[in-house]
Amino acid sequence: MTTDADARAQIIEAADRLFYGQGIGRVGMDAVRDAAGVSLKAIYRQFPSKEDLVLGVLAHRHDLWTSGFDGAVAGASTSRDRLLAVYDYLADWFDESDFRGCGFINAFGELGAGSTAVADAVRAHKLSFLKAVDALVAEAGGPATLGPQLAILAEGAQTTAAILGTSEAAAVARGVAEILVDSSL
Repeated sequence: MTTDADARAQIIEAADRLFYGQGIGRVGMDAVRDAAGVSLKAIYRQFPSKEDLVLGVLAHRHDLWTSGFDGAVAGASTSRDRLLAVYDYLADWFDESDFRGCGFINAFGELGAGSTAVADAVRAHKLSFLKAVDALVAEAGGPATLGPQLAILAEGAQTTAAILGTSEAAAVARGVAEILVDSSL
């Protein structure tokens, strides 16, 4: 028997695949229903509106990003390597067959102007990433200006990789990050 938590997870995973692959505006709730294998009633019980579903997907994506970022950083042995680990993580992500850019940037582009809740969720995610990079910089003894510089490199790499359809942006950003890190530490 499917529990509410199971149904919620199925709905979020299906909506995430559809929204990320096709765009939020192009995906109707019927498509989410079909992909999730649940009724519309079950979807609306979990998510009273499409905006609520988008917010659920963004929360799921935030958890995935945070887990991947934390794993990449944990696998690095020095402060310098921890600062650069994000670019290695990006390179792996950009090489995934379904890579379509940052789901948060995509959601902001589609809905940010019309949905304060989506815009707030995107901003919270991006600020969370910046704070994580700032913490790594502080741990390494770097200047406070380094964190925002490294974060903007990662953000630019995500957008460039999505638009150009190549993972090379991660290596370029990593190269610039190495210069910044080595000159700052």
